[in-house]
Amino acid sequence: MRRDQLEHVLRAAAAIVGEDDFVVIGSQAMLGSGSELPPEIVASVEVDLYPRSAPERAIEVDGAIGDGSMFHDTHGYFAHGVGPETAVAPRGWQSRLVPLTNENTRGATGWCMEPHDLVVAKLAAGRERDIDYARAAIAARLVETDVLRDRIEWLDVDD
Repeated sequence: MRRDQLEHVLRAAAAIVGEDDFVVIGSQAMLGSGSELPPEIVASVEVDLYPRSAPERAIEVDGAIGDGSMFHDTHGYFAHGVGPETAVAPRGWQSRLVPLTNENTRGATGWCMEPHDLVVAKLAAGRERDIDYARAAIAARLVETDVLRDRIEWLDVDD
């Protein structure tokens, strides 16, 4: 996925629910950092998001522009409506969100997980693809390992 495609999803989601602020928590949240990103980081065609002030409305986004929708068939990428509980992330992650808003989003803002919080959430998920994502982010120097170590300590999970 490219940044302009994420912007398109934000525009479409805003039109669907009449909300302007969305939280982007999945792998494509890295696009909010504005960095040049390696293919392993942007390989997914799915944007995990929810309306910031009305997370329960994520299902509307999912139904309209989600997996298997006309939007997905037309553009080759889609939104996956999720909730704030989807990501197991370090304490305080919501206070470190990175805004993505510009003329291409037409007033909508994607509040993207900060890269370190995102990678820690991927590590907490522990799936092979998430571990590979974390490795790629570290190798591309999108995150610093010292910060990751600190943030891992902020997870509310069992050992």
